Amino acid sequence: MSATTRITVTLPTEQVAELKKLTDNVSGYVAEAVARQIRHQLLADDLRRYQDEQGQFTDEELAEARARISASGEAAGSASAA
Repeated sequence: MSATTRITVTLPTEQVAELKKLTDNVSGYVAEAVARQIRHQLLADDLRRYQDEQGQFTDEELAEARARISASGEAAGSASAA
């Protein structure tokens, strides 16, 4: 298990109420949301760096990427439904 640090976070009351409806493990839920946002930011940074070095993505490259993302999302949805 990884080390943890206790922090205080202030959220709007409405968000806290909805969050508590979604999960009994608020810390775990928030930790996963933060991890997902960090991955998203790191990917965006990598894509920006790639385009700075290699040039803008072509329409074909973007279409292929979208198709792969859609396919992997559909596969993940099928796996979680099983």
